[in-house]
Amino acid sequence: MRDGLACSTLLFDDRLEAENMVPAPRIAERAEHERTRGTLFAILASLAMPVPAAAERTSSVDLELVLCADVSSSMSEEELHLQREGYVSALRDPVVLRSIKSGRHGRIALAYVEWAGPNYQRVLVPWTVIDTPSDAAALAEALRAQPIVRGRGTSISGALLAADKLLAGAPAGDRTVIDVSGDGPNNAGLPLQPVHDAFIDAGVTINGLAISLHAADTFDSFGPGYVELYYENCVIGGSGAFIATVENTADFAKAIRNKLVNEIAGFSVSVQPAAFQIHSRRSVDCVSIGEAPGR
Repeated sequence: MRDGLACSTLLFDDRLEAENMVPAPRIAERAEHERTRGTLFAILASLAMPVPAAAERTSSVDLELVLCADVSSSMSEEELHLQREGYVSALRDPVVLRSIKSGRHGRIALAYVEWAGPNYQRVLVPWTVIDTPSDAAALAEALRAQPIVRGRGTSISGALLAADKLLAGAPAGDRTVIDVSGDGPNNAGLPLQPVHDAFIDAGVTINGLAISLHAADTFDSFGPGYVELYYENCVIGGSGAFIATVENTADFAKAIRNKLVNEIAGFSVSVQPAAFQIHSRRSVDCVSIGEAPGR
């Protein structure tokens, strides 16, 4: 259950879109920076605002789970297809279905969003309560029926803020998890760290699916394992947070299935742990990654 996470209309500013940003004189640049800070402060203030009605309601599901899937232009057609089909397959998997029934209520609420830049988030599946295998199968088919539409930019902060909007209408749950998949760092929109920290302070867990298929990885200059490192240090957080890592196409479906089982059951079901990492002590700069055109 969220603890003080506001469910408000969130602000997005076209000035923050990476492809629309142009060099500016220093004074104009400072003015733009102040406007961006104002937007950020307004959002963080709304995130920190208590919502007593939500806090006092009785939970009806074990988990509120928002799946945020990267569809930025850095994702290859193969990655996009494997990501989507991985979730479709996982929602039909008997191990996932057993994990859903393992909780106090025996049901979860799930929503699915695809995202790219700060102004691009599509809700493909709104809140759906999964109580039976037929519920899960219907959700899987609804997801499969949606077209995959790519966008420009990689705004993880934008994905998180879109999740906040969704959480306004979520069935009350014992736990709240946002799961972010992606193949690169936040490079557009608002800075990630303050947005991330506001969610963690509100009791939300953020998990990650770090996609690092070496043939398609454009972050080689950052060194091997950069995407995993970034997700470990900058994206995931909160109680029990973890990342699942995909390093080859054959592991995509298995990693998604195992990730869902861990998120739903809270590590109470035995799964193969090979693709998982908990917080490491390695460090990475979460702030100063520059804009990367097209991502």
